[in-house]
Amino acid sequence: MTHPTGRIADHAIAPIFLDRWSPRAFTGEAMPQDVLLSLFEAARWAPSAANGQPWYFVYGHRGTEAFQTIYDTLDEGNQRWADKASVLIVIVSQTHRKNAAGEMRPAYTHAFDTGTAWGYLALQAVHAGYHAHGMGGIDRDKAKEVLGIPEGFRVEAAVAIGKIAPKETLPEDLLKREVPSGRKTVAEFISEGRFNAP
Repeated sequence: MTHPTGRIADHAIAPIFLDRWSPRAFTGEAMPQDVLLSLFEAARWAPSAANGQPWYFVYGHRGTEAFQTIYDTLDEGNQRWADKASVLIVIVSQTHRKNAAGEMRPAYTHAFDTGTAWGYLALQAVHAGYHAHGMGGIDRDKAKEVLGIPEGFRVEAAVAIGKIAPKETLPEDLLKREVPSGRKTVAEFISEGRFNAP
């Protein structure tokens, strides 16, 4: 299955999975709040262990103080292009939760569950005509401080959301990277009955 992005699926899947990629060139146009809320609504319905729903999202629209605060936590490499995003988000997960006895215990699947919620958000962004670019390049300690994130919570990543602009709007070195990436084949990450990795 060959897709307009140039990606090739070896097995039949819904086209939205190939539509989703992480561009850096964004138009900078405003994103309506109701559209943004639809992305968070999609994240809301992600599965989670014991229905714990450990994900939290701190966001800012372009041109606001909230956006600038998040932007200032990004690594320099991401700041080169993320200023043109419509919305910036910091994804946070709750690392501990109370058990039935009221004791705080580690929530071992917090990152797993929060990652699923992020995936739902990213797919809904495509459905809404936007793209979401997840970023590991964020100063997590600074983000915790400036966003008021308490102990028991972890900054997982940042996200830039926007409508795609022509890639020529990017600096030349980033322009060369502005294409949907490929993936390992399924055979490279599955095994039946016993773990097998290179």
